[in-house]
Amino acid sequence: MTTRTTTTPETDQDVAALAARLRLAVARLGRRLRQEAGGPLSPSMVSALATIERQGEITLGDLAAAERVQPSSVTSMVGKLEAAGHAVRRPDPADGRVTWIRLTAQGKRLLEREQARKNAFLARRLGRLDQKQVAALAAAVDVLERLVEEER
Repeated sequence: MTTRTTTTPETDQDVAALAARLRLAVARLGRRLRQEAGGPLSPSMVSALATIERQGEITLGDLAAAERVQPSSVTSMVGKLEAAGHAVRRPDPADGRVTWIRLTAQGKRLLEREQARKNAFLARRLGRLDQKQVAALAAAVDVLERLVEEER
């Protein structure tokens, strides 16, 4: 593992360089986590399951918005999740144009297994760091969460 000296970006060029490093690190970490999952679902399906689980029950339209995909893509994805027994749909009793989706017990167990594998991988990697590095990552996670949430 390469250790870099971190300084506060002072110019637009420094910020651009930091953005490039961050993008690459996040992309590599995301790819590594996808490799660790090794489950039967695509990353987009796992993401959809996580969003459904977080919401408890969600409309197809809201799921498409949360996942930032086209409604037709969500309809197809949910069809596959439903066929595999991971989710169930129900029509909205007040508006026949609206469909709600929720996880099944099987879908929840699958999501928990996927997340546990990824979390175990990260925990092993974090265990190799010293306390100062772990504290820096903890602070960085707060900032990263804010960056992601600002887009919603």
